Amino acid sequence: MNAIPLGPMVLAPERLAVLAGIGVFLGTAWALAPRLGRGFYAWSTWTVVATVAAARLGYVWENWPFFAWAPWRTLAVWQGGFQPAAGLLGLATVSAVHLRSMRSVAAGTAAACAGLLVWRVISLLTAATLGQAAPDMLFDQLDGEPLAISDLRGRPAIVNVWATWCPPCRSEMPTLALAASAQSAVAFAFVNQGEGADRIRAYLATSDLSLPHVLLDRSTELPRYYGTRGFPVTLFLRADGTLADMHTGAISQDVLAAGIARLLRQP
Repeated sequence: MNAIPLGPMVLAPERLAVLAGIGVFLGTAWALAPRLGRGFYAWSTWTVVATVAAARLGYVWENWPFFAWAPWRTLAVWQGGFQPAAGLLGLATVSAVHLRSMRSVAAGTAAACAGLLVWRVISLLTAATLGQAAPDMLFDQLDGEPLAISDLRGRPAIVNVWATWCPPCRSEMPTLALAASAQSAVAFAFVNQGEGADRIRAYLATSDLSLPHVLLDRSTELPRYYGTRGFPVTLFLRADGTLADMHTGAISQDVLAAGIARLLRQP
């Protein structure tokens, strides 16, 4: 399972794992706090704030060229992008200020371990089936002969699963279109779900988008093959066609660039 449905939208499993881990951490800390004093409440709350903020700022610092043109995107934490070492520094700083006794350190460690355990278990249970081969099913192409995802083998590929009515799909499309036009070492395919050619052409024309390999998946076969739920989903395929990674939800320029860089480093 790669996503959890929330009405018409979806929650990526890695975000669910993080939210569940934070919830268990706070619940455990607050259960222990009456024995340790009000300072322990403050520690648990500030730990979450400082860890998330530091991890996000560390990531933005490492990827500043992608944020310089729109610094407000620093606040778009739902798009992903965190630097673990910076997050640990935030955690250590808050802990050094608030945890003054061995008893409080032990309780804080127990709460953190409980949260990490829940995060890890959910991450494993919801992980995508990496290494899955590209499907051989043929899809009609908006402009060109029918094409299978397996036909893209020979170089790394980005496969985007989308629909014209989907707001996150529409928001990420300019980023994907720009990357597709700039990248010759990576193939791109845009697999539309359940819509007709006329509607797709109208959307591309009004949005002034030019996309390579626009495929029509009228029966939503590709999501069933990969076990995905909701749109958009971006698949990162190795040159041999196997699944290297998967991103659920609108993808940002920095996350896309990092995914492409990882693909190009793989044999």
